[in-house]
Amino acid sequence: MTSLLKGVTFITGAGSGIGQCAAYALARHGVRQIALCDIRPDNLKTTSEQLKKQHPDVETLNIEMDTAKEDSVNSAVDQTVKHFGRLDIALNNAGIGGAGKQTADQELADWQRVMDVNVNGVWMCQRAQIRQMLKQEPLTAPPRGNRGVIVNTASMLGLVASTPISAAVAYTTSKHAVMGLTKTDAVAYAAQGIRINAICPGYVGTPLLQQATETGVMDGEIAKVPQGRLGEMEEIADSIVFLASPMSSFMTGSGLVVDGGFTAGCY
Repeated sequence: MTSLLKGVTFITGAGSGIGQCAAYALARHGVRQIALCDIRPDNLKTTSEQLKKQHPDVETLNIEMDTAKEDSVNSAVDQTVKHFGRLDIALNNAGIGGAGKQTADQELADWQRVMDVNVNGVWMCQRAQIRQMLKQEPLTAPPRGNRGVIVNTASMLGLVASTPISAAVAYTTSKHAVMGLTKTDAVAYAAQGIRINAICPGYVGTPLLQQATETGVMDGEIAKVPQGRLGEMEEIADSIVFLASPMSSFMTGSGLVVDGGFTAGCY
C-alpha cells in the first residue's frame, strides 16, 4: 500500500488525547520520524512506546516542552531539525481549557494562562516552524508538494460562542485567536509553499470530557449534537491526517469542522 504521508512530523500535546491519537494515525499513514512534545515526560514515554509497538520502524524523539515559554518552544523545534534534518508536518495541539467561567467571574491570572498556552504558544510554535520550513525545499514537487504543512488545533468554539451551560470565555476567545492566526499566516506564506490549516473539533470523548459525561454535566450539550454523541479522538486524528496530506493540497487558511453537526444546527 502506498503511504499517504512522508517526512518529519512535530506534535505538541503528544502525551495524551487528540495529540496522542494523531501521532498513531500519522504513523499509520506513513510518517516514520516523529518529534513528540509535551510538558509531561511520562506521558510522552507512553506514546512513544505504543508507537514502537504498533510501528517498529518509526523513530521518535521525545521532547519535554512548555508551550507557553519561548525558549522551550524554539529549543524543541531546533532539537527536531538537528535530529531529523528538517520539519515537514507540524501539529500545534497543546492547549488548556481554563476555569470555564463567564467574563464577570473570570480571574485575570486564569485568563492569562489560557492565552499564554492556547494563543501565544501556538504562535511561537508556528513562528519557529515557518522559519525552518522557509529554509527547506519540498520533498515532492508542487503543486501537491510543499515546503511544509502546519495544522493548528482550534475548536468549533473558534467559530461560534460557547453556550451559557458550557461557559468558557477565555477558551473560546483563545480558539477564535487561533483561527485568526491560522488564516493570516496561511495567506502570508502560501506563495512560499507553506500550507496552514486548523482542525475545529466539537465535543470529543477525551478523558476529561468523558468524566464530565459520566456525571451528567454534558447531557444537555450532547443532546444538541445532531449525531447524538461525542466524537471519538480517532475521528479527529483521521481528519488531521487529511489536512496534513496531499489530499488537501488546495486547502490553506481553512478551519475543518468536525463536530457531528453541532455548529450547523446552531444549537
